[in-house]
Amino acid sequence: MHDTTLLDVRGLTTVFDTANGPVRAVDEVSFVVREGETLGLVGESGSGKSVTALSILRLVQPPGRIAGGQVLFQGRDLLQLPEAQMRQVRGAGISLIFQEPMSALNPVFTIGDQIGEALTSHGRASRAEARARVVELLEAVRIPEPQRRVDDYPHQLSGGMRQRVLIAIAIACRPPLVIADEPTTALDVTIQAQILELLREMKARFSLSLLLITHDFGVIAETADRVAVMYAGRIVEEAPVRDIFRAPKHAYTRSLLAAIPGWTGGPSD
Repeated sequence: MHDTTLLDVRGLTTVFDTANGPVRAVDEVSFVVREGETLGLVGESGSGKSVTALSILRLVQPPGRIAGGQVLFQGRDLLQLPEAQMRQVRGAGISLIFQEPMSALNPVFTIGDQIGEALTSHGRASRAEARARVVELLEAVRIPEPQRRVDDYPHQLSGGMRQRVLIAIAIACRPPLVIADEPTTALDVTIQAQILELLREMKARFSLSLLLITHDFGVIAETADRVAVMYAGRIVEEAPVRDIFRAPKHAYTRSLLAAIPGWTGGPSD
């Protein structure tokens, strides 16, 4: 089913330059995301997951820098592209949903303006068309009364609604790949479930591939097809979700699974 590779990360290494020399935050990381699948990248805070996401999009800020590897997306190595071409990839080819919607949204612009900007900056709609498209997107992500909410500012929306706005921005240009970095961390449990359901629905509706970054194996269990487990900047295990739950091979994977309420440590049958 998922046999066409969309994203192929090979030996990606990202270091942070410190007074004591470079520290590897992402250390020789390799994985693929295939068309139409959800790959879960799981690991605890500080394991290098978010730095991996930022490296794929070349958004690592100094003192961080990408020190090696390849990021092949639709056959092109993103690490070799000129910045102008890379800007076209961000949002239209690969989009990123950040974990903290309040800091990711600009407080001084309406949500309609911010979603519209994603469309107009990539030539997907003229200013005149943008508003109607924005209302459609708000409707798609299940924001009630989208015609009215389009003129709201971020502070007028709940955390769950702001996260939906970020998803609307991410899918605005119908990118083939969406990277969701801890998309439910700041939300309460009921809202978390709704956001995960929405991501699954958007994935099916817009034929997206999803790289889902989380520290929570419960989220992986509900959403991912395959999972890559990250520990101290390295991928220590990668397998279909069912196999990881049934027979985790790495001690670190087992410790993450043990944190899930109700997990008994292997197949029950």
